[in-house]
Amino acid sequence: MAPRFEGVDFYDTGSLLSEEERAVQATVRQWVDERLEPVINRHYLEGKFPLELVPEMARLGFFGANLPEQYGCAGLNNVAYGLIMQELERGDSGVRSFASVQGALVMYPIHAFGSEEQRQRWLPKMAAGEVIGCFGLTEPDYGSNPGGMITTARRSGGGWVLNGAKMWITNGSTARVAIIWAKTGALDDPSGIRGFIVPTDTPGFSARDQQGKLSLRASDTSELVLQDVHVGDDALLPHSAGLKSPLSCLTQARYGIAWGAVGAAMGCYDEALRYAKQRVMFRKPIAGFQLQQQRLADMLTEITKAQLLVLQLGRLKDQGKATPQRVSLAKRNNVNAACDIAREARRLLGANGILVEYTAMRHLANLESVYTYEGTHDMHTLILGEEITGISAFE
Repeated sequence: MAPRFEGVDFYDTGSLLSEEERAVQATVRQWVDERLEPVINRHYLEGKFPLELVPEMARLGFFGANLPEQYGCAGLNNVAYGLIMQELERGDSGVRSFASVQGALVMYPIHAFGSEEQRQRWLPKMAAGEVIGCFGLTEPDYGSNPGGMITTARRSGGGWVLNGAKMWITNGSTARVAIIWAKTGALDDPSGIRGFIVPTDTPGFSARDQQGKLSLRASDTSELVLQDVHVGDDALLPHSAGLKSPLSCLTQARYGIAWGAVGAAMGCYDEALRYAKQRVMFRKPIAGFQLQQQRLADMLTEITKAQLLVLQLGRLKDQGKATPQRVSLAKRNNVNAACDIAREARRLLGANGILVEYTAMRHLANLESVYTYEGTHDMHTLILGEEITGISAFE
């Protein structure tokens, strides 16, 4: 049996962590080794999320870990939160996605834009894993341009009526509550976008699983349809206003993704290194050949750069200095690097690399989705381009 993961830390970034941060990382790392890794391959092949692990994830504080303790959350700093995302994605991107959506895309907007009554009603139950949530922003025809959404919310008596459809929604078919973003004014006016807390058992609300996925198979991905969904005034997130509100949620999720991609890369590198030392070809381990040493050196270099990048980003975030553009740079760089590392690890493993008992191919397929969601690689390029030049390429 392969030894448990011991970590990849060439520049001793662990020495830059606090005692609490190291303890959080060790706890999640052990959980991934002992509870997630033994079952994730089966769930990936079956195309099912391991729901049986949700109570354990909640008990360990994975959901909304950087939100206040008064709502049942762990109250950790953003570096510790990032380390949770890193270790979860070392196990599987779909499992990190589940936690990321629950915390950054559902709990965060309730905390940031909701009333105190909404926070007290929903956040403790979500932190405890009793209520699973999803985030409805992307639409079938509006992915990279969320401001073009056509989902509407119209006043009706003492509440609202929602109509529209959302696409590529993680946790959609298992969620008990959805954060739905809709236009309350003219369709060509993105300033009228508001958020709503919609229980998924509301009449007119339906979710349909996306079929035929070759990536993120251990993750529920759905299309949401809202047909005359009536909700009360208490469903509106009162402090949400305009496209800036859902985009700020995406910034929270992108931050976690930047850390998570490092975990996927670390898992691939660790597997490739162990395999290279054990696989004998031409009477010696393939780790002794120049081509494989170059692969491993390139992997380690990119992982080290990515680790330093997200650690500094986390410190900036805790200081209130992590701008959306800085988050875009980290998401763009780290996911792209992780894709390259997963591909090279798969190649180093040769024919064995396509087998499910090895992780590289699963990570490679998953990372192709991570490359695209929460802002495609190209969109983050243009976000940075505008920040650098002061000229927008979106118009």
